[in-house]
Amino acid sequence: MMCLFGSVAASDCIQIDDSMLEPTAMEVPITSSGNTAMVPVPVPVVHNPRARKLRSAVWQDFTKERRADGSCVAVCNHCKKQLTATSRSGTTHLRNHLAICTTTSTRRAGKRRKLIVRRILHSKTSTDGQFGDGHASGEDHDNDSTHFDQELSRRDLAHMIVQHGYRFSIVDDVGFQKFVKNLQPQFRMVSYETVRADSMAIYESERLKLQDVLLKLPCRVSISVDMWRSNTQMDFLCLTCHYIDHANNEWKVRKKILNFVHVEAPFTAGQIANLILEKLHEWGIDRKLAAVVLDNCTSGEIIARELLGVLQPRRLLLLNGNLFQVCSCAHILNVTVQESLEQTSDIITRVREMIQNVKFSQERFEKFQGTAKLQQMDQKLLVIDSPNNWTSTYLMFDSACYYHDVLVRLAEQEAHYSAFLTAKEWADVKALTEILDALYHTMEKFPVENPTANLYFNDMCEMHVLLNTWRNSPSPVVAQVADRMLTKFEGYWDLTRPVMAFASILDPRYKMKSVEYFCRLIYAADQFRAKTTIDDIRQTFTNLCSEYEQSVNSFKNPSALFYSGNSSSCMGSVYSNGDDFKTFSRITLSDARRGLDQYIQETSSGQNFKSDLDMYLEEPVYRQKEGHLDNFDILGWWKSFAAKYPVLSQMACDILAIPVSIIPLDSEARTLNEYLSTMDPSTVQGLVCAQDWLREDTEVASSEGHADDKVPRCDELIVLPK
Repeated sequence: MMCLFGSVAASDCIQIDDSMLEPTAMEVPITSSGNTAMVPVPVPVVHNPRARKLRSAVWQDFTKERRADGSCVAVCNHCKKQLTATSRSGTTHLRNHLAICTTTSTRRAGKRRKLIVRRILHSKTSTDGQFGDGHASGEDHDNDSTHFDQELSRRDLAHMIVQHGYRFSIVDDVGFQKFVKNLQPQFRMVSYETVRADSMAIYESERLKLQDVLLKLPCRVSISVDMWRSNTQMDFLCLTCHYIDHANNEWKVRKKILNFVHVEAPFTAGQIANLILEKLHEWGIDRKLAAVVLDNCTSGEIIARELLGVLQPRRLLLLNGNLFQVCSCAHILNVTVQESLEQTSDIITRVREMIQNVKFSQERFEKFQGTAKLQQMDQKLLVIDSPNNWTSTYLMFDSACYYHDVLVRLAEQEAHYSAFLTAKEWADVKALTEILDALYHTMEKFPVENPTANLYFNDMCEMHVLLNTWRNSPSPVVAQVADRMLTKFEGYWDLTRPVMAFASILDPRYKMKSVEYFCRLIYAADQFRAKTTIDDIRQTFTNLCSEYEQSVNSFKNPSALFYSGNSSSCMGSVYSNGDDFKTFSRITLSDARRGLDQYIQETSSGQNFKSDLDMYLEEPVYRQKEGHLDNFDILGWWKSFAAKYPVLSQMACDILAIPVSIIPLDSEARTLNEYLSTMDPSTVQGLVCAQDWLREDTEVASSEGHADDKVPRCDELIVLPK
């Protein structure tokens, strides 16, 4: 046998017989009805210093023993029952056994067993961190470390109702009351009015927290304004704030509803503008506004002019307000397409009538299905569009083109029937479908989580190129529609392009490259205009950088001028503060370092100094690995390079939060549900805002739970669209 220690001579090694390592068993004779058998009895496991330590609290009530065949069992110390104890069996079945162990000796020690089970549960929850909120289960008060708290449970109930959008009247439901009574008999159910008051208290508490966050925010914010309506035809203004959150040094896009205010009808654009300014002032963010989106407001341009008239004289806006009003990409495309398709209403009507006559005639629909089967076509829904919804018009055209051969065959069989399209009409439908297909798939890219303003500049420029191409199409209907679309598109795009171009420049993967490439492509027939557009974007971006540099330089802490004053008098003040010496000296040393940085900067002005922008643009673009192009974290990048580009990083924080990537809601989606429509306006605002502010907690819990936890399961939920 091999020696255990290499440094010991072979003759000195201890010889161990393999049989000494095998578990032993005592054979006890058992006599019954005339025959005797030898049954192996488990004996305690021989201590193995390499064996894993039994750390679970359950082993205080079980003894692990090994059988003769090498398997292990756990013997209950109370009833002597044997349970499996393999390495893969775990300890759950052992805890379950303790909970139902009912021998005479265990009943006598009932109180002790409760403490054992509670100790095991406490050990488990302290390990996995899922329980231990200070609530006890049932009426067991043996453990003084847990107790029932009526007020805490009452707050939790109100929090649940607000967070998940349940009705206040749930507290009056018999089923809910029975459930709570069985769960915690000590809880005294609260009334409708009490839970309403508690919910409003949550709103007020969360409002103060959010206001503190916004007041301390080191960057600008942008706002979006939407008009909502209740079932009772009451109008509400929804004011939403968009910003980059720096909490815990994590750069994240945040979207918070600030107000959901009832507006008395009839109202003017001036009244809406004044209401917006009033609410911004209340939140303390009227002096740190970057941009506003008014896509879901009637008279949005007039409201923007009213806001500019008040804010421009105060010199609080970027580039004197030239970046103030923007439109979301989805809104630009929606308006462009919907208004341009009005001139193709005839062909849309023809397609709609054809499909209606096929679907709603049983005989004709059976022929349609039979022909589709003969041609071995996969089943696809034959769509009828909804008025004023261009995406449904696209889906109708797309389904008609898919079944083109089937519909043409039907037309041949029923030549007398005029509902079917002619060859020329089919050509127009196919041409229009190609346009709508490109627009539809561009729209599909917009719904993303926490969108930043850099995401869709390339897509919008590509759409601009396509519209230019379609305008020169040989198809008269395509050329006519594309020309009108291009006119509409450029009108809105000129308003939003600067912000999106700046966001693209701040994307280290593109910098000025995207701007240069697409401008030359869009204005291929006029290179002078292309160069002028590129130079204009670059110069405007440079001017914006200068504004940020001036604001950074003007914000000087007086103690940062440490180097320019009398150092002896300054240090003398440190020593004259007595007990405050440590605190003041620590602050002064920090200020001295900042003063040194400023001194180096100012005394080196004669040297070749490059700004943030110069260094940023001179360095090569950031290259991603293949397969990770869609996973670029632009906020994480700027967080990492904030020290290298302090001015540009501040710009990125403000520009990337402008909500040009949001999806505007249609009028139907901006209608309050029946539950909210019956409440008074102050309660509506409290519930809508508080639920939005608590949504982050809901999303975190959902991400830790099942994948379908985020899906609303009934129409009584208050939940507003994200």
